[in-house]
Amino acid sequence: MFKKVLIANRGEIAMRVHRACRELGIQTVAVHSTADSKAMHVRLADESVCIGPAQAKDSYLNIAAIVSAAEITGADAIHPGYGFLSENARFADIVKAHGITFIGPSAEHIRTMGDKIAAKKAVGDLGIPLVPGSPGALADFEEAKAAASQIGYPALIKAASGGGGRGMKLVEEESQLEEQLQAAQQEALAAFGDGSVYIERYLKQPRHIEIQIAADSHGNVVHLGERDCSLQRRNQKVLEEAPSPVLTAEERAKIGETTRKAIQGLGYLGVGTVEYLYENGEFFFIEMNTRLQVEHPVTEQVTGIDLVREQISIAAGNPLSFTQEDVTFTGHAIECRINAEDPRTFVPSPGRIQEFHAPGGLGVRFDSAVYDGYDIPPFYDSMIGKLIVFGDNRELVIARLRRALEETVLAGINTTIPLFEDLLDDEDFKTGDYHIHWLGEWLAKQEEAGEG
Repeated sequence: MFKKVLIANRGEIAMRVHRACRELGIQTVAVHSTADSKAMHVRLADESVCIGPAQAKDSYLNIAAIVSAAEITGADAIHPGYGFLSENARFADIVKAHGITFIGPSAEHIRTMGDKIAAKKAVGDLGIPLVPGSPGALADFEEAKAAASQIGYPALIKAASGGGGRGMKLVEEESQLEEQLQAAQQEALAAFGDGSVYIERYLKQPRHIEIQIAADSHGNVVHLGERDCSLQRRNQKVLEEAPSPVLTAEERAKIGETTRKAIQGLGYLGVGTVEYLYENGEFFFIEMNTRLQVEHPVTEQVTGIDLVREQISIAAGNPLSFTQEDVTFTGHAIECRINAEDPRTFVPSPGRIQEFHAPGGLGVRFDSAVYDGYDIPPFYDSMIGKLIVFGDNRELVIARLRRALEETVLAGINTTIPLFEDLLDDEDFKTGDYHIHWLGEWLAKQEEAGEG
């Protein structure tokens, strides 16, 4: 096992990794920007190193500074968390070249899965179902027109690199294709430095279902069931749950085993998530995230498996501590991403937390790095905590989640807690009858009702 791990991240995920290391008897090194000098993970780590100014490009994305910090402190591994450099193949290569273990998959797999076209080909060859669309990047408008004619309208243009909805354009009919193609290419180029795009069938009301996998260097690969991440705003996840309210046990077993076999065929190492759109009983591959997911706690709650502990152990060369037959699913879990944002306009709300109280009680988990008097900086993602609630069934979890939201105190800033309180009262949410476009439509109706 490692003796010292450098945590190349911040916020709640840095705390999550620190806690896992502590329980494994591993020392931790916190790197931080000048804006995060008083962050909780910095206070708790065995050592800390300032790696640059507040802006992420000068600190948390500064590869040279992070690797230097690892060498100076004698860290034998680096955990990238999620976001920032977690899916940067160049970073993984450089870490390895310096004789330090990157706690994640190989640079080759990061590179392949970071290119959506290459990823589709790789997993499609291994039996994973794909959304009908162009086989590769579109060369020009005529190729886009031919592909769209074959799959039909509406169609969706997507960036080959990156994610988060950038470089993604909906085309309702052929007359819109040329303009939307150019817009998608320009947006993709600006966001990812790669203007390559492809086109695929637009699914009207799909669910977003993802399968958690873990693979070690001894040939063992397991899946840990699904998470339903269909509540999204502008292609960004807002709430996740496990298991999905709509999948049958047979569907869960089938897509889980299909995914497990494909990942085994890839020769993948580490934890990862394969994401699908699900509609009318069919699954279609979206992408694979070669890292820990923000929403991993809901899987931990329903399986009882510590994913971060397993991730670190796998990177150290150990076999998984369980087999597929050992994985059981118990109860239900829901996670709310609590952001420092206005709950209606979603404008970020950085500032000082004047009073903080975390919710508690049976089945309540609050993953965060905030505390009384903590100053939320304006330079990073606005997520400040994750409220995860677990119980015997979905109905109980919704009731428990409502109670936990009422208990949470984050005075001095705006948060999205009121949004979740309103969502829990909606009948469609209560019955699990929603899809990836549902929340956007729900928010539009809320806005109209407010203006009325």
